[in-house]
Amino acid sequence: MNRRTFLKRIFGSFITLIGLSGGTYYYAKELEPNMLDIHYVDIISKKVMSAFENYKILQFSDTHIGFHYSIEQFEKLVRKINAENADLVVFTGDLIDNPRTYTVNQRLVTLLDQIQAKDGKYWIYGNHDHGGYGTNMLKELFDQSGFELLQNGHRQINKNGDMINIIGVDDVLLGKPDINQTFQGVDQNLLTILLAHEPDYAEIAKDYPVDIQLSGHSHGGQVQLPLIGYLYTPHLAEKYVEGYYSVGNRPMQLYVSRGIGTTRLPYRFFCKPEMTVYQLKQN
Repeated sequence: MNRRTFLKRIFGSFITLIGLSGGTYYYAKELEPNMLDIHYVDIISKKVMSAFENYKILQFSDTHIGFHYSIEQFEKLVRKINAENADLVVFTGDLIDNPRTYTVNQRLVTLLDQIQAKDGKYWIYGNHDHGGYGTNMLKELFDQSGFELLQNGHRQINKNGDMINIIGVDDVLLGKPDINQTFQGVDQNLLTILLAHEPDYAEIAKDYPVDIQLSGHSHGGQVQLPLIGYLYTPHLAEKYVEGYYSVGNRPMQLYVSRGIGTTRLPYRFFCKPEMTVYQLKQN
C-alpha cells in the first residue's frame, strides 16, 4: 500500500466516524445522492461530419436501482433525460444493484420505454447486470423497453448520408469482452464511440481505432475529501475515475461518469451523481 492510499483510508475511516455522529451522515446519505449534476460537454473531432454538428448524445450510468435508489427516483430521472431532447441515449451499465434479489415489475419496463431519443437507445452490460444471474433478465427488460444491446457489437448511425459508429463491449469483470469482434465490419474511417462499463478498459481501447470511450463504474469514488480526493474506487476504475482524460498517443478521448446511484455504501460526499449530455462539434 503506497502512502497516498494509506492516507486516503485513514481519512476515510475518520470521516465515516464523524459522519455517523453528526450532520455529515444526513448530508451524505439523504441530500447529496439526490443532487443530480447535468454536465454539458462538447466533443470536438475532425471526424464529425456536417450532419452531426451539434448532435446530442446523453449518457446515464450506474443507477443501481434497489440499493437506496427507488423506482420513484428513477421516474424523476427519466423526466430529466427526456427534457434534454437528445438525439441518442446510451446507458453504460449497472441498472439494478442486485438482480438476484430485486423483483422487476412492469413499471420499470414502462419507464425505460418512456425514454426518448430520435436515433435510438443503446446499452451495455455492467458487472452488476451480469451478477446474480441477471444477464438474461436484464436483456429481456431492455429488449421490452426499446433499448438495443451492444454486446461486442456495433451500429452505424446515418443522418443524411453522414455517419458515426456506436460500438460496445461486454462487461470486463463478469462478461466476455471482445473488441476484435466488436470491430468486425466497422468502417474505421468514421467517428467511433465506444461504450465500455469499466473506464480502465481504455488501456486496451486506445490501441484500436476508437475516438471516444464513454464509461461509468467508478461512481467517482462516491466519497471525496478536499485535498485528498476519492477514497476508494472499484477494480478497473483505479486509473481513470471521473471526467475527461486524453489516453494514448493519438489520443483517444475518455469520459468517465460518476453515475446516478450508489453501491456498497449509500453515501455520496463531494461527489454528486451525474448524467452527461455530449454535443458533437466539428474541429
